Amino acid sequence: MGSLDKSSGPEVVTIGVHEAKKLLHSGYAYIDVRTVEEYRKGHVDADKILNIPYMFNTPEGRVKNPEFLKEVSSVFKEDDLLIVGCQSGVRSLSATADLLEIGFKNVSDMGGGYLAWLKNGLPIKEEEPIIKVQNQEPAKVEEKPKEEL
Repeated sequence: MGSLDKSSGPEVVTIGVHEAKKLLHSGYAYIDVRTVEEYRKGHVDADKILNIPYMFNTPEGRVKNPEFLKEVSSVFKEDDLLIVGCQSGVRSLSATADLLEIGFKNVSDMGGGYLAWLKNGLPIKEEEPIIKVQNQEPAKVEEKPKEEL
């Protein structure tokens, strides 16, 4: 099967977005391997979500993040329950294969990525941009004190 054939290593399990949603509600963590810019435009709505880019955009094109495995290993243990997703399913497949190769045991690839998640109408979060007017600080939201009953 092409360059993604990891027949010598553990087999990548690819799950659909509805299965991923169920697993996320049961305690799995989600690793979004898209670029920071892609992530900020919108991402899967999950309680445990972390953006660790698998690739970076450079003037020469996309290059693999040399610290990806180290960054994931610094946050997660090899037996943590993880789902890996990207924009369309290509980067997450490679990232999942790499994680399995270094000993992660419970890692699944989310087939179709964020685009499939959106297409199925599943919940997303968008990072709210801070709008700054020249020479003014961004507006602050203050909590009102709770009134005693």
